[in-house]
Amino acid sequence: MRRYDVVVVGSGHNALVTAAYLARAGRGVVVLEGNDRPGGLVRTEELTVPGFLHDTYSSAHPLFTTGPAYAELGPELTALGLTYRNSRYCVGVSMPGARTAVLSTDPEENVAEAERLAPGDGAALTALLQDFQPHAGPVFGLFAAELASPASARVIHDLTHDDGHYSTFAQQFLRTARDLLEHTFASPVAHGLLAPWALHLGRSPDEVNSSFWTVMVLLAVTSAGMPTPEGGSERLTRALAALTERHGGRVETGRWVERILVRDGRAVGVRTTDGEVVRADRAVVASVNPDQLYLELLAHEDGVVPPLIRRQAADYRYGRGCVQIHLALSAPPRFTDERLARTGQSHLTGGLDALSRSVNEATRGLLPAEPTISIDTPAAADPTRCPPGAAVARLQLLDVPLRLRGDAAGEIDTTDGWTDDVKNAFADRVLELAARHAPNLPGAVLGRHVIAPPDLARFNPNCGPGDPYGGSHELAQSYLLRPLPGRPSHRTVVPNLFMVGAATWPGHGVNGASGYIVAKELTGPEQG
Repeated sequence: MRRYDVVVVGSGHNALVTAAYLARAGRGVVVLEGNDRPGGLVRTEELTVPGFLHDTYSSAHPLFTTGPAYAELGPELTALGLTYRNSRYCVGVSMPGARTAVLSTDPEENVAEAERLAPGDGAALTALLQDFQPHAGPVFGLFAAELASPASARVIHDLTHDDGHYSTFAQQFLRTARDLLEHTFASPVAHGLLAPWALHLGRSPDEVNSSFWTVMVLLAVTSAGMPTPEGGSERLTRALAALTERHGGRVETGRWVERILVRDGRAVGVRTTDGEVVRADRAVVASVNPDQLYLELLAHEDGVVPPLIRRQAADYRYGRGCVQIHLALSAPPRFTDERLARTGQSHLTGGLDALSRSVNEATRGLLPAEPTISIDTPAAADPTRCPPGAAVARLQLLDVPLRLRGDAAGEIDTTDGWTDDVKNAFADRVLELAARHAPNLPGAVLGRHVIAPPDLARFNPNCGPGDPYGGSHELAQSYLLRPLPGRPSHRTVVPNLFMVGAATWPGHGVNGASGYIVAKELTGPEQG
C-alpha cells in the first residue's frame, strides 16, 4: 500500500498548483487523474487537421499571469518550457455597420480609443479605473485568500462600509453590467466591447453583480493583455506537472478515484476504480464539485456528511452551456478593421441588447437566433500553432442552454437534444454570422471540430451536464455561498479534506487561485 503526505484527486490547473507547492515544500504528494493526461480543461490537441494545434477548452491566461501563483512559480515554470505570447491588442469587438473597437495594455491608447467612439468616453474610462483604484489592493488580495476567514471578513467589511454606512463600493458591487456601461459610456460600441465579458465569468450583463466582474476583466486584460502559452494552453499544465515531479511528487493518469476514505473523522486516503488504496497521512485535496464530493466520493461514509450539507450538495446548480467551434484555416480571418486580426480575443455581436436577447433565449432553453461569438486566433501571437500563412480559430459561444427546448430562430429541430446534427447545424449558423464580420472565413475552412455541452460533460465531471465554469455563478451560488452555504470554504466537513477548482472561491477561469489558497494553508507554519 502506497502512502503519501497528501493525495490530490484530479489534475485541473488548480490541483496542479497545489501539488507543485506541496512538492516544493518537501511534502510527499501524488496527483491521481482519470483522463489520459493531466490538465483538466487546459488541453491542446490536433482536433481538425494534422499540424494545427487547438486549445480544446480554455485558451488565454490573463487571470493566471496576474495572480500570485505565477508571480511565485513563474521562473521555474519558464525553465520547464512555459513561455507566454501576447497579441498587439488584448480585446476587441466587431458590430454591424463596421463598428469596431480594440483595447491594449497602453492606458493612453485605450483612452484615445474610447474617445474616438464617443466624445467624453475617454474621460469616462479614466474615471472608471481611477474610482476603482483605492479598492484594487484589498479586492485583489481577497482573490488569494480564504474568503470565509476572519481576516477576509474584516477586509470585506472595510470595503463595504464607510463612516458607519454602506460604501459606494458596496453599491457598485451590486450593479448590473448594463447599468454600469449605459451610465458610464455614451457609445454603443463601448457597451458591446465590454458587456460580453460577463459571459466569460459565468454571468450575464443584466445580472446583479455583473458590473464588478466587468471591471475585473477590464483591469486584468489591460494590465496583462491576453497571454497564451507558446505551443498551446496545455503547456501551462505540463509545466506544473513537471514542476511537481521535479520536486519529488508524482502525477498519474488513468487513475479514477471512486472513494475518499475517512477514519475517526479524518481523511486517510482514497480508493481508485481499480481497487488500489492510496493512503494520505496529512490531507486529501479534491478538485471536484460539491455534488460529486458529498453525494459520491463520501457517500459510503456513514455519518460523515451532515443532512444539511447533503441536501445543499443535491441542490448545487449548473449554469449555461458552451459550444466551441475549432477551425483550421488556410488564411487568417480578414476583418474590416485590420486591428482585430492582431487581437487576443474579440466578440462579434449586435451589441448590448443583442447580447441580452441571446442570453435570455439560452436561459429559456433555446438555441439563440444570433448568439454572441467570441473569436480568437492564437497563431497571430504564436506561429507554432499551425503552418505558415494558415491560422487556427476558436469560435466560442457562452450563451447556449445545457438542455435544449427549442430554437429561437425556428430552424433547427432540437427534439432529441444536443445531437451531432443539432450541434453542426448550430455551428453552420455561427459561421454564417461570423462571415458578416470576416467575409473570407467560410471559404478558408480546412477542417472543423465542434464541442457541445454533452461533450464537456463526458470529458470532465466538473462540468456537470456541460457547464464550462463548474456550476452556476449567480449571486445565490457565489462568494460566501460557494461552494455551499453551509460550507463556504475550501475546507470541507472533514477537517483535513480540501476542495479546489471552479466550484470554490474565486471560481471560474484559469487563475490558479484556489490551488494557491489551499497550498498556502497546507504548507503554512502550523502544518509543520
